[in-house]
Amino acid sequence: MSYLLGLTGSIGMGKSTAAAMFAELGHPVWDADAAVHRLYAPGGAAVAKVASAFPGAWKDGGIDRAALKSALAADPSGFARLEAIVHPLVAADRADFIARHAGAPIIVLDIPLLYENGSQAGMDGVAVVSAPAEIQRARVLARPGMTEEAFQMILSRQVPDAEKRRLADWVIPSDTMDVARAAIMDICARIVAGSPHA
Repeated sequence: MSYLLGLTGSIGMGKSTAAAMFAELGHPVWDADAAVHRLYAPGGAAVAKVASAFPGAWKDGGIDRAALKSALAADPSGFARLEAIVHPLVAADRADFIARHAGAPIIVLDIPLLYENGSQAGMDGVAVVSAPAEIQRARVLARPGMTEEAFQMILSRQVPDAEKRRLADWVIPSDTMDVARAAIMDICARIVAGSPHA
């Protein structure tokens, strides 16, 4: 039976880097964002329903994420409609991934909004990637096109980092790559040894 490890962290905390480190150690990693990209791509399972709910977001046979983002910014009530369409499809994609990797000791489920959408309920444990607020802010504002206003809007939709750390089974400090890698190796060793929360 695989150990399902939820991996999460607020924007700019280094979650994608941590996910890559788990993958380098040989653990299968399911990426929720990548699943959404597949669903929105031409031929993806979400295209027809999302295009029907947000007609301006349809482009070249797929969903234009920038246009969808604009529609949601103009009408935040659209988030609930979008989630009702996309969440069941993402859950099915995740279940398929878990089934395909059933022999793996650890399956890592990289879910940015894990606590926000209640996904922790299906996990055996949760690891949160975290860094000091000033490091997080510098990383995010260094991204092309990112503004302070956009950063604050994203943060307002996320469970605060301190709360995530409190809820998690493990915290992966991402101040540096070496610190993060050491924490990840320790987590994996504990899970494989059968004493994950020691």
